[in-house]
Amino acid sequence: MPTLSTEAPGARRHVARIATEVLAPWVWVLGLPLVVAWKVTGHHLGETALWGLVVGVTGSLIPMAVIVRGARKGKWDSHHVTDRAGRLVPFAVCIGSLAAGFAVLIAGGAPHEMVALAAAELVCLVAALAITFGLKFKISMHAMVAAGAAVMLIRVYGPWLALLFLAVGWVCWSRVELGDHSKAEVVTGTGAGVVIGGGVYLFLEAVLT
Repeated sequence: MPTLSTEAPGARRHVARIATEVLAPWVWVLGLPLVVAWKVTGHHLGETALWGLVVGVTGSLIPMAVIVRGARKGKWDSHHVTDRAGRLVPFAVCIGSLAAGFAVLIAGGAPHEMVALAAAELVCLVAALAITFGLKFKISMHAMVAAGAAVMLIRVYGPWLALLFLAVGWVCWSRVELGDHSKAEVVTGTGAGVVIGGGVYLFLEAVLT
């Protein structure tokens, strides 16, 4: 098992904590569907709110409410669930909740890009679950979600959003700096986000068009 870095001192630790919280998976999963929906619905406010919130609420807010409640009761070490062994229930909640949202998208005739986005998120969760418990490797969800979201936004809004990988790098650095992940775990998370999250989205968006 790689040795994680010790706690970072002073200002550097503060900057790392900001990145970890501001660019946390739940933030990406809440904001990403709304930003994508705004473009793919032709800037229709009502449809953006409808489809964006279906994914955002089921993929982010509901799971996060369960995780925060559990952390406050001492079931997990924090709302980031940094202990690998404690991630089974949070993963199950995320997958179950988002699967319900995915069913709503299908039944409601959502834009194919939103269906592809929710499907990509589901595949990422299942892959992360398999890696975490099958391979007993604590892949970084911060890195995985951020990298996957960056690829999706580049596809929807254009190559200039490759600048988002600066944010991906920042959050990856923060996870190592805070001692929550090793370098291998954030690199693996980033690669999985690009290949699995971004790849599944690009494939399904093309197939469903």
